[in-house]
Amino acid sequence: MRMHWDAFITAVQERGEYPSQQEAERASRVVLALLGAHLVGEVRAELAARLPETLAFVLLNPLQAHEPLTPERFVRATAAWIEGATEKTATWDVGAVLSVVTDVAGEDLTNRVLLQLPPGYDLLFGHPRPS
Repeated sequence: MRMHWDAFITAVQERGEYPSQQEAERASRVVLALLGAHLVGEVRAELAARLPETLAFVLLNPLQAHEPLTPERFVRATAAWIEGATEKTATWDVGAVLSVVTDVAGEDLTNRVLLQLPPGYDLLFGHPRPS
């Protein structure tokens, strides 16, 4: 079931402790655009179907990644796209957005998303794997 826009942005705003919905929205757009570049096929389509329509479009029309980014480079790329962000604030942004994505996706889909990503993303999703 598709999550409603207000519910998604409010959840990101609460997790990220953002003073405004605009900041939560900006973080959501950037993180999902970068994430979309790493996902393919059914997994990307299934995740998009659960996101609010506007964010599903962002996920399905991503910023192009020439190679899969390590979690560290994903955070750096997020910082580069958000005005005034540092790696520390971008880590916070990524965690706020991806933890809500995990809630929306559920465990099975989150696990399939993580299978398409380089090692270490489980921590960004707030979904640490046993080693």
